[in-house]
Amino acid sequence: MSSLTGLLYGGLLVYLGGWYLGKWTGNFSLLLLILTVVTFGYWLAERFVFAPRRLGAAQTLEQQDAVRRKDLARQGITKVDGDVNDAKQAVLAQPWWLDWTAGLFPVILIVFLLRSFLFEPFKIPSGSMIPTLMVGDLILVNKYHYGVRLPVINKKIIENNEPRRGDVMVFRYPKDTSIDYIKRVVGVPGDEVSYRNQQLYLNGQLVSTSPLPDFFNEESLHVEKQYVEKLGDVEHRILVDRSRQLYLQVNESFPFRENCRYSAEGVTCKVPAGHYFMMGDNRDNSQDSRFWGFVPDQNIVGKAFFVWMNFSDPKRIGSFR
Repeated sequence: MSSLTGLLYGGLLVYLGGWYLGKWTGNFSLLLLILTVVTFGYWLAERFVFAPRRLGAAQTLEQQDAVRRKDLARQGITKVDGDVNDAKQAVLAQPWWLDWTAGLFPVILIVFLLRSFLFEPFKIPSGSMIPTLMVGDLILVNKYHYGVRLPVINKKIIENNEPRRGDVMVFRYPKDTSIDYIKRVVGVPGDEVSYRNQQLYLNGQLVSTSPLPDFFNEESLHVEKQYVEKLGDVEHRILVDRSRQLYLQVNESFPFRENCRYSAEGVTCKVPAGHYFMMGDNRDNSQDSRFWGFVPDQNIVGKAFFVWMNFSDPKRIGSFR
């Protein structure tokens, strides 16, 4: 068993090393599920096979020592060298391969359950959500807010809240579901979303914005216009770079591509049932639904709500909208 465990750990290190070096794409949810199942198997074996064997061996050792001491006592020998307790402790001790498998099962199980059904941490890798979220923000995502989903396959089994306009949502990128994206919900099923001349329209109405002082974007080293935008009852900040306008002529296909009309001014899309239109708060530096289409409900991961750390700027810790 020690050799098998060594091979399993070796395979795990190779997998993680290749993932880190970019040789292949990893799936942490699947990896965590596999680790939970494997360590559970070791835990069962320890509970019902290996631990009883060690206990039996310790009892046998104790019985043999008692018989030995009794025989010596009959011969008049009362002082016997050796302490059977040290030998018993050595027999009862878990070998390393059980300590690093069965012993880790409760911890891995707790992490798996918390991450799968309650809260999952993410790191913001890009500036598409500036000024709401900065590069390097470590955030928490509520996994049950939009319903309870089975891990790995992401199938919803319990309904909860529907996504609302203004929510900051983590989802699986429609073009590659192994990648997680974070954007703001702008359009829900049935909405007509239009982004023309760097202005957002929802169901034919211009979305309300109020100007704020200019924002110096440290990522682009550029001063940009900053506004407070109101989507439903959610107010949040956005950036608009008036010196340039994103070219939105998209020729590639995506599901429900026929629901979108592109022009020199921008794009207008009718959000289909069971889908959502997502945009970044850094409007001119965000690859979002304007380019690759709608996010289906089955791709939803959860609602982002809290920055728990930014090592470059700890003052960013706190909730956000």
